[in-house]
Amino acid sequence: MKRHIDNPLIGPADVVPSAPGFRVRGAFNPGATRFQDEILLLLRVAEDCPAEEGTVSVPTLKIADGIGRAEALTVALDDPDVRLKDTRGVIYKGVDYLSTMSHLRLARSRDGIHFTVNETPFIFPSEPCERFGVEDARITRIGDTWYINYTCVSPDGWATRLASTRDFKSLVRHGTIFTVQNKDVAITPEKVNGLYWALHRPNNSGFGRPSIWYAESPDLIHWGNHRCLLRPRDTIWEEMKIGGGFPSIRTEQGWLQVYHGKGRDQVYSLSALLLDLNDPTRIVKQAKSPFLIPEEPYETDGFFGNVVFSNGAVTWPDGRVFIYYGACDETVCLVETTIAELLGSLDS
Repeated sequence: MKRHIDNPLIGPADVVPSAPGFRVRGAFNPGATRFQDEILLLLRVAEDCPAEEGTVSVPTLKIADGIGRAEALTVALDDPDVRLKDTRGVIYKGVDYLSTMSHLRLARSRDGIHFTVNETPFIFPSEPCERFGVEDARITRIGDTWYINYTCVSPDGWATRLASTRDFKSLVRHGTIFTVQNKDVAITPEKVNGLYWALHRPNNSGFGRPSIWYAESPDLIHWGNHRCLLRPRDTIWEEMKIGGGFPSIRTEQGWLQVYHGKGRDQVYSLSALLLDLNDPTRIVKQAKSPFLIPEEPYETDGFFGNVVFSNGAVTWPDGRVFIYYGACDETVCLVETTIAELLGSLDS
């Protein structure tokens, strides 16, 4: 496994802001797929609104007729209706506003390394449940349709929604498929025992820690037979929580899943596990330690340091795997590996 020499491949400077008065702070955590003769990334683009001295400015969303429009809300810091929460946002007249808002933007490449980022969003917040943004897409191809699940964020929390496309121009929205608080959904493209299946991550509150769960569906919309598949281990890499990554890859040995762990000092790392081909609720192998941890400066120092997070990968006919990952919630990077190397990182 090796990090690409050109890392980071994409950064905030490569992305045009979506609206006047907005500034791109991060382009990261991309979903990935092949489409025709290109590799497409669906970037999470996080934007804020720079403010003049004595004021605070935050991104807001105006929704009309199912279309979301971004605007900057600027108010004086000495306004009695303003209350600063922390760096994450403000409360103005009793309403919460976050300091950043995310949308999803396409980036295109012939070789999977050199990308051109579209100038306009592909999926932009457009419903009340997306008021604080849309984030962290996973892309699953089934036949001639590419299904995109993503996290929506609002004052009600976060949930997972589903959309689909056949041309990466038009988009069909299918609504919420996992309700609050649930994210890190990875839908596998092949059915097992006549049903689609996915990994997801409910947010434990009270008992336990956030873990990877399993679910089944006949139609990608209605999900059931939920069960906890894997819990965080008491290691420095996973002691806080774990969550699924990109859609599981079919291998001769089983379904290969790359997942992330959040550990001591809020460090994020990437690890792997193997699920049974005929019964994905059975774990065959799991790596004892991560195969990717924050080490390079672009992984340790940035908008949110010490983070590597992946929700997109592309496989090549010769067994190579390009794992695209977000670094520091700021840039897109690439680690090149193979199916054999990933399987070799596993321990029974």
